[in-house]
Amino acid sequence: MNQKAIKLIECPRDAMQGIHDFIPTNLKAAYINLLLQVGFDTIDFGSFVSAKAIPQLTDTREVLAQLDLNNTKSKLLAIVANLRGAENAMAFPEINYVGFPFSISETFQQRNTNSSIKDSLATVEQMLELCDKHQKTAVVYLSMGFGNPYGDDYNTEIVEQWASALVDRGTQILSLSDTTGVSTPEKIKELLPLLIRSFPSTEIGLHLHSTPETRNEKIEAAYVAGCRRFDSALKGFGGCPMAADDLTGNLATEGLIAYLEEKGEMLNLNMDKWHQAMLMSAKVFTF
Repeated sequence: MNQKAIKLIECPRDAMQGIHDFIPTNLKAAYINLLLQVGFDTIDFGSFVSAKAIPQLTDTREVLAQLDLNNTKSKLLAIVANLRGAENAMAFPEINYVGFPFSISETFQQRNTNSSIKDSLATVEQMLELCDKHQKTAVVYLSMGFGNPYGDDYNTEIVEQWASALVDRGTQILSLSDTTGVSTPEKIKELLPLLIRSFPSTEIGLHLHSTPETRNEKIEAAYVAGCRRFDSALKGFGGCPMAADDLTGNLATEGLIAYLEEKGEMLNLNMDKWHQAMLMSAKVFTF
C-alpha cells in the first residue's frame, strides 16, 4: 500500500459526540456540507450507535438526508459499535466507509461497545463480510493503542498481536488510536513504523487525541514516522465520552494543515470554504 499520499480525515462526528446540548440537525448538516466542500479525503460524519450511549448522534439518518454530495470529492464514514449498527449503515449507499472501535483494553471495549474483545473480533469479522457484500470499506480503529488508564495489560507486542488478528481477517484500513491522549512522540515513532513494516498491504493511519500543548510534537513524530493518514477535527474539538469524564480533544485540523503545508505537501484544499467552516464552528460548538 502506498503510504506517500496524504489522506486527511475530518471528524465532525468525533467533535460533536461529547457535547451535552443537542445540536440542531439542520445546523449539523449545514456545517458538514461546508466541510464537504473543503476537499478532505473523508468526512467522519455520524454514527449508528445506541441513542442512550451517544444521544448527540441520534439524528445521523436525518443529517445524511440533508448532505449535498453532488460537488464533493470527499467520502463519508460512519461509526458503528455492533453488528446491528453495521447492518443499519449498509442501507445507505452514500456511506463509503464503516468504522469500528476495536479496543485492546478489555475494560474500554466493555465501556465503549458493551462487549468483550473476543466478541468484538467476531463483530469485525461479520462487519467485513457485510462491507464486501455492500461495496463498502471497513476502517478498524485500534483504540487504546498507546495505553489505557484502567490498568489493563499493555505493551508493543499486544498492539502487534491484535493488529495482526485484524489484518488476517481482512482489515484494509487500520487506524492506531490514542483514545485518551497518552501517546508520546517516542511511542508514535516506535509503533507506527512497526505496523507499516509488518502490514505493508494495509493502510495504517493515526487517530490521536491531544492537548494543544503536545499537538505539534505528536504531528511531527507521526509524519516523520511515515504516517500519511491523519484523523483530526477543526479547532481540536471532541473527545471520547466513553473513555473518561474529562475529554481530551482531537488533533486540531488547522495545526495539521499548517504543518503539512510547511513540509511542502500539496493538500489541494479549498481554504475559503475551510475558513467559512471555522467561522461557522462558533455556532455549532457552544458550551
